[in-house]
Amino acid sequence: MADANRTTQHIALEEPLLFEKSRPGRIGYSLPPTGVPELPLKDLVPAHLYRERVEGLPELSETDVVRHFNRLAQWNYCIDRGIYPLGSCTMKYNPRLNEDIARWTAFTEAHPYLPDELVQGCLAVQWHLERYLCEITGMDAATLQPAAGAHGELTGLLLIRAYLEERGEKRTRILVPDSAHGTNPASAALGGFEVVHLRSDERGLLSPSTLRAAMSRDVAALMITNPNTLGLFEEDILEIADILHEAGAFLYMDGANMNALVGIARPGDMGVDVLHLNLHKTFSTPHGSGGPGSGPVCVKAPLAPYLPVPRVFRDGDRYYRVWESPRSIGRVKAFQGHFGVHVRALAYILSLGRDHLRDIAIHAVLNANYLLARLKPYYHLPYDRRVMHEVVFNDRRQNPSGVTTMDIAKRLIDYGLHPPTVYFPLIVPGALMIEPTETESIEELDRFAEAMIQIAREAAEQPEVVRSAPHRSAFGRFDEVEAARHPVLRWSPHGFPPPRKEPPKESG
Repeated sequence: MADANRTTQHIALEEPLLFEKSRPGRIGYSLPPTGVPELPLKDLVPAHLYRERVEGLPELSETDVVRHFNRLAQWNYCIDRGIYPLGSCTMKYNPRLNEDIARWTAFTEAHPYLPDELVQGCLAVQWHLERYLCEITGMDAATLQPAAGAHGELTGLLLIRAYLEERGEKRTRILVPDSAHGTNPASAALGGFEVVHLRSDERGLLSPSTLRAAMSRDVAALMITNPNTLGLFEEDILEIADILHEAGAFLYMDGANMNALVGIARPGDMGVDVLHLNLHKTFSTPHGSGGPGSGPVCVKAPLAPYLPVPRVFRDGDRYYRVWESPRSIGRVKAFQGHFGVHVRALAYILSLGRDHLRDIAIHAVLNANYLLARLKPYYHLPYDRRVMHEVVFNDRRQNPSGVTTMDIAKRLIDYGLHPPTVYFPLIVPGALMIEPTETESIEELDRFAEAMIQIAREAAEQPEVVRSAPHRSAFGRFDEVEAARHPVLRWSPHGFPPPRKEPPKESG
């Protein structure tokens, strides 16, 4: 049985800021003699740029710096420590082999503007990755340029807009179900379209009748997430595609949840015209903390001429780039995208192979439904049906005792576990969105499930314990509303300014 009194017992030293640790005269480096005459820095720097001293920068020894960052790391929760159940984020373990390959100097030291004959290996990586992604998705062509998922969404919409404009069609609307990813409406608006929201039905799915009622000659595309943010497969996807195509509109699919489908079903076979993938979710780049992402866009043949340039092609054993194309939408990213992410993705695909790529989806779906079965007796399930890669509960059963979703998430910290996604998707009040991913063992799933079950019991028997959590972390519960409204974003040698208690008065 999970025990919050035992799971987080460890040394967690209080750690001040580097500025607070600073002591005058401390130095964290030493340099050997140069062997050449030394010149004063002021002789090398223009007078108006030279300063005798930079005030406020911390002065630290090497030991100070090493211990500071190691102590902060001890506070951090990461995928190497346990399950990371953030829904719609696919925070899974990624093999270190792919990290090693991406760090080969043959890749890291190759400048993207070198002539084609000097980067044949790099071009081969991109050409083969595009082919594999097209095969996996059932599409005809791809670009690797977009830097992340939302960037891929925007790129896909710009392709659609270019296609329509060339044909003289003035279509201004993009349909977005309420179960789609939150970036979809923003991408549509940034692409110059008007966003029309569609409600899900009682099944948590987009109904063909709802789509038909929203169709008009102004509709350019539907942006659908499949599986959607409820973790449910859009069962009517074939009929949805037919409705759109009959009206001359496109079906765009957000492929961020592709780890539920890999090797099992191909969006291109469902009638999808354009989709983006998240290589940093499904195909092996560590996800989160602002690290590099990649959102390739795969399209059907009619949209291929509009893909960004440069594009990589092969002639026999030679790979080459085409830098100009009359119908292309142009560049969407410097160089050719985040190449290190491309290397990791190709290494991942090749190491798994056709048969084991299927295992991604098989185990992702199995793990999510296992947690559904274990937690269903304790938490309300708004859409009580089999899910794909993630499951959404909410706090309805805990509300009578005053316990909320946020309380449950904070209490999980006492059990040494990272909380799941909270309050998303917005169509589920008090949502607890859990994605165990395909890489978690049954033992780790049980550890998470037992902690959630114990918290549900605490909520019924000792609700004050849950409402005041966390109790055993380095810090207690923060005032998140105050932090969001009045963030402290600057530091001075005299310390941080005190937080404002009242918002500034509006002028006039």
